Amino acid sequence: MSWTIRVPSSTSNLGAGFDSVGLALNLYLDLKVTPASDWEFIPCSDMLMDIPTGKDNLVYQIAIQTAKQYGYEELPPCRVEMQSEIPLARGLGSSATATIAGIELANVLLELGFSEEEKLSIATNIEGHPDNVAPSLMGGCVIGHFDYEVDWIKVPIDNITFLAIIPNFELKTKEARAALPDTFAYQEGVHASSVANVSVAAICQQNWSLLGKMMKKDLFHQPYRKSLVPHYDELEDFLAPEVYGTFLSGAGPTMISIVDNQKMELLLPKWKEQYPQFNWLPLKVENEGLVTMKLNVTY
Repeated sequence: MSWTIRVPSSTSNLGAGFDSVGLALNLYLDLKVTPASDWEFIPCSDMLMDIPTGKDNLVYQIAIQTAKQYGYEELPPCRVEMQSEIPLARGLGSSATATIAGIELANVLLELGFSEEEKLSIATNIEGHPDNVAPSLMGGCVIGHFDYEVDWIKVPIDNITFLAIIPNFELKTKEARAALPDTFAYQEGVHASSVANVSVAAICQQNWSLLGKMMKKDLFHQPYRKSLVPHYDELEDFLAPEVYGTFLSGAGPTMISIVDNQKMELLLPKWKEQYPQFNWLPLKVENEGLVTMKLNVTY
């Protein structure tokens, strides 16, 4: 018996939705899992050429961690062919997709029968917050809170483009975390939270112009992290007249602009010409999330 596992990428920290708001995007990590005599991970796309090919692969590490949590010390060995469209260390949820894939790998190999809630709980405990793993698991936009358990709401999103502007350098989450302050003054926290509250309401109503306005008012992470991304202010100002808003995707360095579909098609060639050093990638929201299929193959 073989399986395919598909996990969509994600963007998180939508403006003021720090560590709590994320949405799934139509870039994917794909695994083809086949029983074998030893564990082997085969990179089948350029994005994955440098990944570990044995048990030190992150997907396996998550899978065995999950298995041990449920009383299993081993996993039946498999050959895992991996393809990914997701740039690594760019703020598009590459590690979160590996986490979801690893949990699902343990689930199918050991026939654990996890519910969606159980998968989310495991993933969030591993990641520490739900903003990337939840949308990759469930699709759409997920607004979540984690305090020993996960409370969440899923909002389907349609008819809008999330334009990823991807630089040619990586930014590790640890470095981006180090740029954040250790504490917040009470009044500043109240003000920042009100921005986040309106942002969530705007997402639920798909009021993109209001969301874009709130993104510029974020106090939680963008003011501290944007200095790590050359051209952030310049690009934001350049795009402002034509887009609803721009935000730093996850920990960065990718920026994402929310753009009307027709306007994006009209203006994208000009933007690419103006800033050729970036990879401009129009993306849609993936509302389905994790998909696993059993392949009836006889060996």
